[in-house]
Parts: sequence; structure tokens; C-alpha cells
Amino acid sequence: MTIQTPGLEQEPDRDEAERALKVLRRFAETAGAAGLAQLGPEARALIGRNSYPELSRDYPHGFEADGAYRATLPDLQNGPASLIRGARRPIQHVGISNFRLPIRYHTRDNGDLTLETSVTGTVSLDAEKKGINMSRIMRSFYGHAERTFSFEVIEGALDDYKADLESFDARIQMRFSFPVRVKSLRSGLEGYQYYDIALELVERAGQRKKIMHLDYVYSSTCPCSLELSEHARMERGQLATPHSQRSVARISVVMAEDQPCLWFEDLIDLCRAAVPTETQVMVKREDEQAFAELNAANPIFVEDAARLFCDRLQGDPRIGDFRVVASHQESLHSHDAVSLLTEGETFAAESLDPRLFATLHHPG
Repeated sequence: MTIQTPGLEQEPDRDEAERALKVLRRFAETAGAAGLAQLGPEARALIGRNSYPELSRDYPHGFEADGAYRATLPDLQNGPASLIRGARRPIQHVGISNFRLPIRYHTRDNGDLTLETSVTGTVSLDAEKKGINMSRIMRSFYGHAERTFSFEVIEGALDDYKADLESFDARIQMRFSFPVRVKSLRSGLEGYQYYDIALELVERAGQRKKIMHLDYVYSSTCPCSLELSEHARMERGQLATPHSQRSVARISVVMAEDQPCLWFEDLIDLCRAAVPTETQVMVKREDEQAFAELNAANPIFVEDAARLFCDRLQGDPRIGDFRVVASHQESLHSHDAVSLLTEGETFAAESLDPRLFATLHHPG
């Protein structure tokens, strides 16, 4: 039997629509969350209710996320390859930068030091993987941070997060400011010189390298300017001064395997031996005079600086591949004089970061 309702196929007018909406709203006032949940999304939209039930605005202090609950949490970074946006290509390194925490270090001269350290940790990402869980890198690092730090402990952290994230290549870099107490040239005063140092552990294609980076700040007196100044004095009795400027060399070295420890202080001493005109901390008049004499005894172009550092680096069996990046931040010119010298394949590159030399500016 077919039942037909008269007028059902007729177009409703405005009054009928408003009456229907009033009925729907009265229903919503008494139905509660369970009743509303049974309505379709179109009906909920008409009465100004979204598809969610009424939500609590009070923070649930007593709630605990147990294993069963955590298993229900969405994890888009570990989602299927269908979620990948853009080109489906491997990413050489993805991770975190400037994750900060206190780390203890062994030193040659001062025992152990605890220094604020900025950590960068990255891993490779396969073309078929959406992404990584960044927090796993931090958790892996915290798992080793309580121990006195060395490259062996960095290797432990790298092993952990490489396994957690199922990656092939990985890198950890730690940057910190290393204090060394140094004496003035003649007065006998002492003060702390701070050195920007970075330790880096890189694993690529199953091979690991331990790398140390050091920024060494020194004064460079221009040999040409020195000779011209002396010429003016001798030929015309004219007082003249050569130009010199604060300069920075970033020394990066691969630490050779099966060799004694290359301490932070060792690399600093090597730089001082190569270019002794390091900027001073504590200075009296006799120290300032001594510094002027020291600069006059060691005038260098930026090319000289690169080769002098190279000569010392080549002579140390604890050092493998290396790179010297030097910047003489001119007081004569409105530009800097720069040089770059590499030894071995580790630091060889056809292209340079456009901001590389700008990172050597130390404001003091």
C-alpha cells in the first residue's frame, strides 16, 4: 500500500521554514548532547551547533595519559607516504637547531666545566617517509646529558636517535663559549678570553667523523701599510701609522682516529703559535705598547694568515682534513679581506654559503 502525504512535494514557503526552525531549536534546548549528536550536520548547522559536543573549558588537572590513550593520539609526521606534500625526494638532513641545555666538558687545564650549549641534531629522511618526531632527538640527547661529555657520549646520543628515527645519516653539533684564563703581555694581569667552539659528529654512508670548530680572534697589521708608514717617516720625517684591524679565523679540523686527545686548549695554542697577535683581555699601558710591538713584528695579509694556520695544522698528527676561513675586517677599506683554504675532501666545496664570511664578524 502506498501512502501519500498531501502537499509534501510542494515548495515550502517562508512561514513554514521559520516554524520548522523554531521546532528544531526547541528540540535542541531539551535534547542534550546525546540527542544533538543524533542529528545530522546540516541540522546542527541550522541551530548554530557544530559537530562537536559541548566542550569543557576547565583544565583537567587530574587527567593522566596512559598507554591506551596515547595509542589513540594522531601522529601525522609518521603518517603514510600519501600525506607527503611536494616532491617525493629524500631529505639529507632534518631536525632541530639551537636546543639549549647545560653540558659538562673535560678540559686540559681546568678540570670539568659546565657550559650552556646550543645543540643542533639532524638525521636523513627517506623519500617515502612523511617526517620525523623532533622531540625524539631532544629525548635522546637528554638521556646522555647527565654524563661528563665527550665525543663518545655524543656518539651514544647519535646512536639512540638514529635508531629511534630509523635514519641512515645523522649529525650532532654542539656550540658553546669556552673560557680560558690568559695573562697580559707585560703587566702580569689575567683575564678570561672566551672562544666560540663547536663539536660536530657526522655519520654519512656508515662513516663517522669527529670535527672541532674554533673561532680565533686576532689583530692583523697590513704589511703594505707598515712599509708605507715607515717610508713616510724615513723619507719625509712624517709621522704615520699602519692600519690594523680585528680579524677572525674559523678553524675546522677533523680529529684523526687512533691519536691522542686534541684538547680545546691545544687547538687554541696552535692558533696562537701560528698568529700570535691574539686580541687582549687585560691591558695596561705597558701591555698596549707590547701589543703594538707584537703587531709590528707579525704583519700579515689575509693570505698569510691562511697559510700560517695551515702550516701548523699540517704539522699536528692528531688533525686530518681541515679548513681555514679568515676575515680581516678592514679599517682602511669599507669591505673585508677574506681567504679560504682547505685540506682533504671533508671541507671541499664548489659553492659557499653566501653569509659564510659575515658569520665571522665578532662584535666583542
